[in-house]
Amino acid sequence: MAEREGAPAVEALIRRMRPRRRIEGLCAVLLPYRDEAADLESFQRLVATTLDAGLTPAVNMDTGYGPLLGAKERLEVLRATRSVAGQRPFVAGAFIGDGPHDIVARYRAEVDVIRRHGGTPILFPSPGLKAMAPRDRVRAYRMIVQGNGPHIAFELGTMFAPFGYLFDDESFRELLGIEEICGLKHSSLQRELEWRRLASRDRERPGFRLYTGNDLAIDMVMYGSDYLLGLSAFHPAAFAARDRLWERGDGGFYALNDALQALGNFAFRAPVPAYKHNAAQFLHLRGLIPAPETHPRSPRRPDSDIEVLAGLLEGIERQLARQRPDEGSGANTQTG
Repeated sequence: MAEREGAPAVEALIRRMRPRRRIEGLCAVLLPYRDEAADLESFQRLVATTLDAGLTPAVNMDTGYGPLLGAKERLEVLRATRSVAGQRPFVAGAFIGDGPHDIVARYRAEVDVIRRHGGTPILFPSPGLKAMAPRDRVRAYRMIVQGNGPHIAFELGTMFAPFGYLFDDESFRELLGIEEICGLKHSSLQRELEWRRLASRDRERPGFRLYTGNDLAIDMVMYGSDYLLGLSAFHPAAFAARDRLWERGDGGFYALNDALQALGNFAFRAPVPAYKHNAAQFLHLRGLIPAPETHPRSPRRPDSDIEVLAGLLEGIERQLARQRPDEGSGANTQTG
């Protein structure tokens, strides 16, 4: 039978698998809301639980409503993160909305603010970058990052945000040649495209990090991707436990990964941006935030989701409890 265009043969995928690899987990952090205002105190607790789990927090991302926040609000998030993280690393989205056309200067200004607070910037897509031709967009990236690395690039499907875009294969290869860009968050929800990215990375620049943002295929870490997932915000300790199982070569990885994927399949159904409300509901169920609210301009899920989320949480905790005692410690619903 002819191989479907764009999909590698099974034998090639098996050869690509990287067992016992240490996975780098960047974990998006939800910005909780209460009475239609950002709850920075609860946010700081979520940052702390992410760090305690051994993952690197990623703030002012889509999960943190970065594109919906004003500059002052994003600055408050950076300050709150730094106060918890201290000298520990974190990643922060550099976003510019509609406005003046000096896109490069505006991005560099956002990057400078993130650097001053100790974070590594990830260059969030924007309407201005989306409007550019592919070659012009790569040229803009070169100018934004020149002499001021490291940065993480970001490609985002429009199911997450209307201003999202994906690089063509040639543009991605050009990004690999930009020294100041150390990695790329890939959020296409397409396995085939991500496999192509990995193959190109392995040929051209093996040290470059490809962070999967595919919340519908979190097992992409088996093939060489690292991750920056909105789904990991729901339960950082469970993701960290899963990652350790993979590094140890422990087959328990699969059952825990399946339990987490079941949550991803439910939370990231259409409309995809409403996953953030599911995250708030889930974290409220876990006792980590006081209210299951979302940003006033972000889509909501029905209250009936809470019963389903409770069952999914029970499945994750059951898999955590089956691990060795040191792995099962994350099963306490009061920890991250």
